Amino acid sequence: MAILPDDFSFSRKILPVLALVGLIGAAIFIWSGLPDRELAEPEQTPLTATGALANSPRVAGAGVVEPSSEIIDIGTSLAGLVTQLAVKPGDFVAQGQALFVVDERAARARLREASAAIGEARAAIAEAQTARTTAQRQLDLYAAIEDPAAVSRSEVIRAEGDAAAAASRLELARTRLAAAEAAANSARTELGRLTVRAPIAGEILEVNIRPGELVTTMGGAGDPYIRMGETRPLHIRIDIDEDDATRVALGKNAVVSPRGAADRRFEASFVRAEPLVVPKRSLTNSAAERVDVRVLQLIYALPDNARGTFRVGQQVDAFIPAIEAQGE
Repeated sequence: MAILPDDFSFSRKILPVLALVGLIGAAIFIWSGLPDRELAEPEQTPLTATGALANSPRVAGAGVVEPSSEIIDIGTSLAGLVTQLAVKPGDFVAQGQALFVVDERAARARLREASAAIGEARAAIAEAQTARTTAQRQLDLYAAIEDPAAVSRSEVIRAEGDAAAAASRLELARTRLAAAEAAANSARTELGRLTVRAPIAGEILEVNIRPGELVTTMGGAGDPYIRMGETRPLHIRIDIDEDDATRVALGKNAVVSPRGAADRRFEASFVRAEPLVVPKRSLTNSAAERVDVRVLQLIYALPDNARGTFRVGQQVDAFIPAIEAQGE
């Protein structure tokens, strides 16, 4: 007995059902893949002008926080293994304070050798001075004898030779003493260079070496060994596009805010304008940002109460008063 009736048509009854199921499945798939177009508040609030700047000409810029001394990359003048590391990030150091020490055993050995040579040269000087004094007394004694026949000419010549030899030995010993003292000074200088010290007073920002690692005069393959700078006060380096550079009112204070925290505003005082216009390097990653421009860099000092808000290398937004155009 047949399961399906004789007049059953697959193409007229089954295919339309399968097509309808396929269309419904495709609609569900497309609907689930649509992007979420629901409006939401931005995660970062852009900086907006307020107060007197809101109704006056202004120039917007972006910048980065840096030490007032700029960042100093610390290297070494002599290669070797690091034996001591005296600082860590966040430490404040005085000018001349030791940062790290390179292996100084060879230099200390040379200093001991030079010190021994100094002692030997001084002993030789004392011996030569004694011999010269004895020979000179002998000559004086011969000269005081009134009877020339009392002393043979050979004895006089021998005494004169002894005096000359003692004088030569004394001069040689003095030369050796000078050479030994020069070697000792050279070893002391090298010992001093093996201790890397802070060139200025400031804060240690980054440490990229550890005891036992090798340092070279050419620097490491990656970051500098130590990075430091004077962070009291902090400065902000603001980039102004060259198209707006002529509109900036130089000498006026700026309103700055950390990137993404526009509600925290600080008034930064003008320090200087860099005389050289340079290619733009500090990018904001904005879709409308132009990167093929040159910028004027302005330096501003942050107030003391902003130290807890800003960190070195942090990006900031800024508004700077602009020169009013003629006729306004």
